[in-house]
Amino acid sequence: MKNLKSGSFMSLSCFLLLSALSGSLQAQQKQRAKQEINFSTADYKHVLASAKASKKKIFIDAYASWCAPCKELQKVTFKDTKAASYFNKNFINMRIDVEKGEGVKLAKKWGISGLPTLLILDQNGHVLDSHIGYVDGNGLMEFAKDAAGQ
Repeated sequence: MKNLKSGSFMSLSCFLLLSALSGSLQAQQKQRAKQEINFSTADYKHVLASAKASKKKIFIDAYASWCAPCKELQKVTFKDTKAASYFNKNFINMRIDVEKGEGVKLAKKWGISGLPTLLILDQNGHVLDSHIGYVDGNGLMEFAKDAAGQ
């Protein structure tokens, strides 16, 4: 009887340990899966003020709802963990629909001629560099580092 209790205790201990490890791994996977570029929901005026206050450059994703490459950027590139970490640390990020609200005026101001257009702006709102079309996470980071002089 003593051996049976000891074996049951060991089995239960192993089961609990494996369950705890499994839960921890699932939590880490969810954390990684949730990491994406965080885009501000504020208007451009407030994003510009945030950039000045934090001394960060601004990353703009200029898009339209019908644009397939724009959707692919959102679905894939902006969820790349390395790119997300880099952009969330170094930029104030903003998405602008160029066919709605203030996006119409800003698209004209920035001379957007194709979609998606990715922009890096300085703290005063001047365009440092732009990229038209789809790019993967590594390409996005390379573009941003070149534009920001890093």
